[in-house]
Amino acid sequence: MEIVSENRSFGGVQGVYKHSSNTCGCEMTFAVYLPPQAQEAPVPLLWYLSGLTCNHENAMTKGGFQEHAARHGLAVVFPDTSPRGAGVADDEAYDLGQGAGFYVNATRDPWRQNFRMYDYILTELRAEVLENLPVQDRHGITGHSMGGHGAITMAVRNHGMFESLSAFAPIANPTRSDWGRKQLSAYLGDDESAWSQHDSALLLDEFGWKGDLLVDQGASDQFLDLLKPEVLADSMARRRQPGQVRIHKGYDHSYFFVNSFAGDHVAWHAERLN
Repeated sequence: MEIVSENRSFGGVQGVYKHSSNTCGCEMTFAVYLPPQAQEAPVPLLWYLSGLTCNHENAMTKGGFQEHAARHGLAVVFPDTSPRGAGVADDEAYDLGQGAGFYVNATRDPWRQNFRMYDYILTELRAEVLENLPVQDRHGITGHSMGGHGAITMAVRNHGMFESLSAFAPIANPTRSDWGRKQLSAYLGDDESAWSQHDSALLLDEFGWKGDLLVDQGASDQFLDLLKPEVLADSMARRRQPGQVRIHKGYDHSYFFVNSFAGDHVAWHAERLN
């Protein structure tokens, strides 16, 4: 693990690192914020998965998580959203290819050689962070948009790996959305039965989540028809899943929305991780 940069922030350290990924077959970059408490003892870890077109840097610089993480004693890891590099498959569209990994393991060419973000987050990067940084093997997960989709699907499918779960404006029902059907068919093929394990609403409806779930959504989000928060809320109601889906008047899909509620989410995870 190579240090790209480390900067002091709210008494802790905001670091950016890179490593050679066997899972993705390329060099991967990620960021981790370590709160001041990590200087004394290992701290719990909150995973933040970013959305379409983003990389490790967007939420690190725009999300406002550092101040809240320092207050509550949580480390926050910001992975990239896809493999990258000259030898990695890409597409001219913003919503497919590099920057749009969708947190799945691709099974179709030309994507399957590198696009294995599901295994990368859950296995390889998790081990890398635990081995090299002063963090506990105690994890929460959250994310925005495509990252909210990734956070919910990973947690629901792997209850034992996470203790807390939340999401900002997640792509809630990708099997019935243009933000989902395009990517799932490209990465996984045309057999829609394989898509359901990557659909938050369907997974919650079938399996539920072991704890309570916090979802924040802007009422003025320009992508509401693609996100389908009402389908997620319906699934939670049918399952009688403990949790909250909060719709906020006037908020859109931007990082101003994420920044506005980052403190609520960090506190939510800290309460359940500590």
